[in-house]
Amino acid sequence: MTDASLLHELISRSASSRPDATALAYGKQSMSYGFLQQSIESFVGGLVGLGLQRGERIAIYLEKRPETVVASFGSAAAGCVFVPLNPLLKADQVAYIMRDCNVRVLVTSSERLSLLASVLPSCKDLRHVLLVNAGPLPIAAGQFPLWRWDDLLQPGGPCGHRVIDTDMAAILYTSGSTGKPKGVVLSHRNMVAGAKSVASYLENTADDTLLAALPLSFDAGFSQLTTAFHAGARVVLLNYLLPQDVLKALARERVTGLTAVPPLYIQLSELDWPTAIGEQLRYFANTGGRMPRETLTALRKRLPKSKPYLMYGLTEAFRSTYLPPEEVDRRPDSIGKAIPNAEILVLRDDGTPCAADEPGELVHRGALVGMGYWNDHEKTAERYKPLPAQTPGRDAGLVLPEIAVFSGDTVRMDEEGFLYFIGRRDEMMKTSGYRVSPTEVEEVLYATRQVGECVAFGVDHPKLGQAIQVIATPPSGSSLDTTALLAECRRQMPAYMVPENILVRQGPLPRNPNGKIDRKALASEFLANASPVPESGVTAACSPGTGK
Repeated sequence: MTDASLLHELISRSASSRPDATALAYGKQSMSYGFLQQSIESFVGGLVGLGLQRGERIAIYLEKRPETVVASFGSAAAGCVFVPLNPLLKADQVAYIMRDCNVRVLVTSSERLSLLASVLPSCKDLRHVLLVNAGPLPIAAGQFPLWRWDDLLQPGGPCGHRVIDTDMAAILYTSGSTGKPKGVVLSHRNMVAGAKSVASYLENTADDTLLAALPLSFDAGFSQLTTAFHAGARVVLLNYLLPQDVLKALARERVTGLTAVPPLYIQLSELDWPTAIGEQLRYFANTGGRMPRETLTALRKRLPKSKPYLMYGLTEAFRSTYLPPEEVDRRPDSIGKAIPNAEILVLRDDGTPCAADEPGELVHRGALVGMGYWNDHEKTAERYKPLPAQTPGRDAGLVLPEIAVFSGDTVRMDEEGFLYFIGRRDEMMKTSGYRVSPTEVEEVLYATRQVGECVAFGVDHPKLGQAIQVIATPPSGSSLDTTALLAECRRQMPAYMVPENILVRQGPLPRNPNGKIDRKALASEFLANASPVPESGVTAACSPGTGK
């Protein structure tokens, strides 16, 4: 059996070798690899029967459910491009994305369609809406026909268009916290190479059960599908409301692999874990930001038999680094080294390599580097750049340029080659002549155990350049004493790093669509409500609705 080179072949390979093995679990439903493959083939027949051309975009606006998976992989198998829309997005956000990438088909539910009725007429390229619900079709708003899922699927229908591994497979939109969302274009090669790389270091096998808790519109969320299907493993689709729902699913489904973001792990670390989870969970992996050391310690105490994987990734390059579990005790603050089949460089602004422990920009080269931002030449040129001629691995005889992802993240690499995240260049705070990473401030705050969640950012200050502002929530079941917390900060931080002000609000803090704490939204909200900062450095502000 040949190795997969196209996204949908991850499923067809496993269906050929183990057709009766469970691929998906959703509530009380389950779907075998054989049936999943048949469903994808029928979906392809339906799309091609609608006249979809190679490379046209299919938007999927659904919660995690089997139809979401079939539509995603089926669109790629048809030679089209799937665009997963986070189910938390509002109507205007959905419409913007659909207009931006000229969506032809929308896969959604009747309930979600009603939410979009006022905006879909603005999506001029939309031609068809496919509803996953059974029952009568609702009255549509707009000029497009509606199709039932079961009516569109065509067993034995036409095959998809010809596809090669450098063709587009998906467009994943970023959260848009710095403006309009950007669509990261990923090829079949990007996604398959990512699946193979991640599955290799996580040591995924057909015996694994992975919990898909993150949104499938998030690269790390969709990676739970691709890594599992590459290994022939089982995936549990979970739409949770509370952190307790995640723990229940881990125990009920006998999950062996969990990948999540720090805000969720912070919440989970405060709960009582059923003993059974620790007996079956083979690993837990972190992505989407630095795991606070206190949170990591709490999780390892609850899960002494589970391997911790600390990871770093970019949507623009899917996944970049991981820290092997055996290194966690020695260097818990490291993001590790490059994943298999990728190279990570630390470069100065002039493109030359940094010395050991010298801060520089993280640059990712290799098969996982995406195809740029959809229809955005300017932003693509800012992030996707040719590697400098003097870059290691680029011989002078190579005439064609190699495009790499310049992350915008500042890191350092120690003498042993391990990487350490310093901060985002556009989030770094400049105060009293020093550059300070907000994550560095947050790490100290979490270590005090006096906060539940927190976020740090800089605000303009007439003398300091920027003053460090913190918004924090109390720990679960207790209050937050800002005087005591600031005293602890002064004890543990250099003077220039101590927050100018700590604003208390009840949690949880708002998230962006990918589940991360929305630092930029909180900073914007703070600035909108704050009084001008006096030269004394004392910040006056009110937390909305609290008067604090």
